[in-house]
Amino acid sequence: MRLLKVATCNLNQWAMDFDCNLNNIKESITRAKQSGAVIRLGPELEITGYGCEDHFLELDTVAHAWECLKDILLGDWTDGILCSFGMPVIRGSERYNCQVLCLNRKIIMIRPKMWLANDGNYRELRWFTAWKHKELVDFQLPSEISTALSQQTVPFGYGYIQFLDTAVAAEVCEELYTPIPPHAELALNGVEVFMNASGSHHQLRKLDLRLRSFIGATHSRGGVYMYSNQQGCDGGRLYYDGCSCVVLNGDVVAQGSQFSLKDVEVVVAQIDLDAVASLRGSISCFQEQASCNPKVPSVATPYKLCQPFNLQMPLSSPLEIRYHSPEEEIAFGPSCWMWDYLRRSGASGFLLPLSGGADSSSVAAIVGCMCQLVVKEVENGDEQVKADAIRIGHYTDGEFPTDSKEFAKRIFYTVFMGSENSSEATRMRAKVLATEIGSWHLDVSIDGVVSALLSLFQTLTGKRPRYKVDGGSNIENLGLQNIQARIRMVLAFMLASLLPWVHNKPGFYLVLGSSNVDEGLRGYLTKYDCSSADINPIGSISKKDLRRFLQWAATHLGYASLAEIEAAPPTAELEPIRSNYSQLDEVDMGMTYEELSVYGRLRKIFRSGPVSMFQNLCYKWGASLSPSEVADKVKHFFKYYSINRHKMTVLTPSYHAESYSPEDNRFDLRQFLYNVRWPYQFRKIDELVREFDGDKPALAKVSDGEKVGVASDGGMGVVAAGSDDPKAGL
Repeated sequence: MRLLKVATCNLNQWAMDFDCNLNNIKESITRAKQSGAVIRLGPELEITGYGCEDHFLELDTVAHAWECLKDILLGDWTDGILCSFGMPVIRGSERYNCQVLCLNRKIIMIRPKMWLANDGNYRELRWFTAWKHKELVDFQLPSEISTALSQQTVPFGYGYIQFLDTAVAAEVCEELYTPIPPHAELALNGVEVFMNASGSHHQLRKLDLRLRSFIGATHSRGGVYMYSNQQGCDGGRLYYDGCSCVVLNGDVVAQGSQFSLKDVEVVVAQIDLDAVASLRGSISCFQEQASCNPKVPSVATPYKLCQPFNLQMPLSSPLEIRYHSPEEEIAFGPSCWMWDYLRRSGASGFLLPLSGGADSSSVAAIVGCMCQLVVKEVENGDEQVKADAIRIGHYTDGEFPTDSKEFAKRIFYTVFMGSENSSEATRMRAKVLATEIGSWHLDVSIDGVVSALLSLFQTLTGKRPRYKVDGGSNIENLGLQNIQARIRMVLAFMLASLLPWVHNKPGFYLVLGSSNVDEGLRGYLTKYDCSSADINPIGSISKKDLRRFLQWAATHLGYASLAEIEAAPPTAELEPIRSNYSQLDEVDMGMTYEELSVYGRLRKIFRSGPVSMFQNLCYKWGASLSPSEVADKVKHFFKYYSINRHKMTVLTPSYHAESYSPEDNRFDLRQFLYNVRWPYQFRKIDELVREFDGDKPALAKVSDGEKVGVASDGGMGVVAAGSDDPKAGL
């Protein structure tokens, strides 16, 4: 037997915080050594943090990474253990995303990333060059490193390390998912252990895809696949969801947590490498392909990693893979992201405008979940979480949080900002939920402020606007709703900055937003209302998923009132309530949330323009809708999507969770000024409708009088305040 103990880890790194990152790296090495591991793998770009973005273009960033690596190598950290460290490296005039493999205080090899992640949330080609050469070259180490290590050059490029008893290679994140991944060729060259350092973010329902890739990499060709990932918020919209693991011959034998408040988590597995050799030897085609496969260069390292047969070293057995439901992902992912944001921002807590509706109640429940996680980790003995909680909660005299509701009271304000248009039902739902969570709850009327603004307007113009139900025009009706929404934003920020002072607390509170991904896609929010906040935990989550989350949270988080909140029809409560009229979100939008989710996926994930969306939906909805009805819906969506696209330019930074997020200039790179008539595309749709309907007359065009936020001179979407749609300001 060739027994090999390996360690991989989840690390909560913070972009550009080299002290934090270095401490976490050293702690992970210490734990790996204590477990007896001889290989330690860390996340991609762990020394700098993955999310440095344009800081990677600064020479300082690369220089500091080398300084940290030198610190590690001058100590005993790498004695007797092969360590892979992620960092940027400059070779000549090119900058590479690299894994630096070190052993016994020397750099054995530098492996640059060959295939860069450059879609969705990733822009690696902006900062790095891909290594396209299947060779190893000599790399001259920076002079300070060279002098300190007494090492002039190191092999740089594509290859593997050949030890006396096994072969080990790196495969960096995106490379696993390429059509011809490096591990296929490396396995045929005898590599038995693959180390994948990753910076993979959380997205709902994504983990299964990732794990199936690890399993597939070794199921048919054998091998040990180690995966390491960052875990936490490293300074941006993404939450890296850990789940470091070890896979042997297609079986997961060790798996770390996906959502955790821990800064360092080390996952250890004990492997018999003879199991790899045995599987490969039993596959005839593997041997045939290996015999004629092109040779990959290697670095000979006269060192043994394996231990002989030892009954005191039990082998790791296959595990049942742990998956979270989407509802649990919504609870735990944003909770962990918010905790990192809170403890690293210097803030003393959160303030949420709580309307008693589904969206703001979801955010409140996520904050409550965060408080529960913090108390649980304190109970489990996590000293870092405890220290952060004591500081943020302003505990004194040896006290620390032991109850989530008591902790919430210290760090969470909720405010119901009601008006004459608010119902007693939503007011009570907000109050009951706040009590269940434990927040410091306020009930405020904004009618006086609204009246003051309208009086000022009347003084200036001699006119006072009226709601539509009271005989006013659409313009008056919209303006009155937006006044309420924007007042709530101003009030929220005022309270967040001054309430801590009122209660003799230092610092400030972060304002939380609560618009969902479907409202962003449709533009069903008022620009600079309570969609404007410091951060938004649900800004990339669909209404459909949020409603399921509320049902789950009512039971599993212990907030029973969420069941009643979920059952209530979504309403903005910005217009007066009458016996024969009640404002409803889906009526205002002219489409259902279910339809919005479909539009969003077709537009973003399947890259559909108006015509291809129409064609797809004719198949999807053809059993219940005629082609002309489908055409009306598609036109209606694209009209309001393009009218309101400008709102995405000021959208509150949101936790990324959904693959059709419309967030401007981060995940969804589309313009914000459109010809909202879409004349060419809509004309093509009309032609297709005529073909389907047997050359019936074309659909009527949208008249100028029906346009919202459209200029009269050419139909271009004007980014004016008047283009806003009503939306709850809470």
